[in-house]
Amino acid sequence: MFRKTILVLVLLLVPSVSSCGGRGPTATGGKLRVLATTSIVGDVVSQVGGDTIALTILMPVGTDPHDFQPRPQDAAALADARIIFSNGAGLEGFLQPLLESTGATGKLVEVSAGITLLALPGSDQATGDPHTWMDPNNVITWTQNIAAALSAADPAHAADYQANAVVYIASLRDLDTWIRSEVAQIPPQNRLLVADHAVLGYFAAQYGFTQEGTITGSFSSEAAPSARELAALEDKIRQSGVRAVFVSEAVNQTLADQIAADTGIKSVWIYHATLTASGGPAASYLEFMRYNVKAIVEALR
Repeated sequence: MFRKTILVLVLLLVPSVSSCGGRGPTATGGKLRVLATTSIVGDVVSQVGGDTIALTILMPVGTDPHDFQPRPQDAAALADARIIFSNGAGLEGFLQPLLESTGATGKLVEVSAGITLLALPGSDQATGDPHTWMDPNNVITWTQNIAAALSAADPAHAADYQANAVVYIASLRDLDTWIRSEVAQIPPQNRLLVADHAVLGYFAAQYGFTQEGTITGSFSSEAAPSARELAALEDKIRQSGVRAVFVSEAVNQTLADQIAADTGIKSVWIYHATLTASGGPAASYLEFMRYNVKAIVEALR
């Protein structure tokens, strides 16, 4: 109910935002105005756009996209942007009403476009698993989509965007190689994953893990498990030989710690949908993945 109230307040501001004159597609200094929904999308956009774009990131660091509540100023940010980059695949459920009300639907570029989405058994998420960034090979597709959109909007700097994309894609390929070498330290029988929600699907599929279950029983961090569901998960953990439960910024840490205590396994922190502030352990996408992989390998090897 609270989220709906916030959305109504945002939409009430749309007429005044849309009527503001003099706001074109470029910011001070001639930079292309670009908006990204999440800090992870924003980091990849910044790698491709470089100094040629003026980037706004909609969700503050630490925000769970599944639970984001639009603020009044977000309508203005959407109206100002020339391009709006989102993860897509159903992640940003709040976004479409804002786009329609600000007349910004045509600005949207979903960076996950072209990725074959994994199914989510037992979920009503029609589009598939939205957590595409958990495999850096998917982020290569993101990078290509971002470079194409920036080049189309700003042909004068297309060569710069394409060159930046080539450099960043090389970094993503290096990351993939590093992940494979790290995962090789884990015995195959230990490559079993339990997380707070279904966030590790693409990682598991790419690097040879099996997802044994989740705390929420859902792709969403907002789902609330029943006592029966938690008991069933604990039984499966014991039977399968799972060594750790991986907990992100989106879940109730106490619940994960209780499952770990009940089953005698580790509760291990990872990041799932947001970077950290500058200077933190996951301040960029590359650092985000390295942190998570190190945590997973240390817990399971």
